[in-house]
Amino acid sequence: MKIVKTKGIIIAEHNVGDFDKMLTILTPNLGKIECLAKGSRKPKSLLLAGSQLLCFGEYMLYKGSDNYSMNSCEIIELFYKIRIDLDKLKYAAYITKIINDVTTENQNNYRILQLYLNTLYVIAESDKDLEMTASIFRLRLMSIIGFRPQIEECSMCKTKEKLEYFSIRDSGFKCRACAKQDGGAIEINETTKDAIKYIILADAKKIYSFTVPTNTQKELEIISKLYLTENLEKEYKM
Repeated sequence: MKIVKTKGIIIAEHNVGDFDKMLTILTPNLGKIECLAKGSRKPKSLLLAGSQLLCFGEYMLYKGSDNYSMNSCEIIELFYKIRIDLDKLKYAAYITKIINDVTTENQNNYRILQLYLNTLYVIAESDKDLEMTASIFRLRLMSIIGFRPQIEECSMCKTKEKLEYFSIRDSGFKCRACAKQDGGAIEINETTKDAIKYIILADAKKIYSFTVPTNTQKELEIISKLYLTENLEKEYKM
């Protein structure tokens, strides 16, 4: 067996037998891996805390022919404040479902993992509106995985003037003239346009460090949900 040391966060867990767990761990370099945590459900197991859902840690694993087996874990973050708050837990579970669906094995997941961890920290440690947090997460994730919307010019005629609509169908801003030919284009205010640009272009550590008025929050919620559903071809519910 090959010994592998990696950081990662547990995004799914399933009980196996009387005392074991099969875990899905999202890692930056190995992608999403399946890992057996043998005996982790025993009350005195050294793997008990490190094999919980949403545990972020540094894992020592044995690589077998079919999957990995956990040898030890040094816990970095358990996100305790999420575990004791039902609203926070609901949103954490929601983004975890999406993360599980968009990641695969043998994929460099550094940027996705970074976004996921940053979002969990915001949910856990801040008082930022949870739906606003989810909206930012959705738009940034879509940009990372290959669905970056056109934000510099109209997605149809390429003009940079009067970009007053967002097109779900054509993935980006549209001018007023082109929006008339797109029944699904959503009219947005200037603050919403600036917020979308910021979410897509800002440094990864700063994407949550802004506030917007309530009407812009609502527009971002609608756009981000529809945009994610359109591109992933699946509707996610809380």
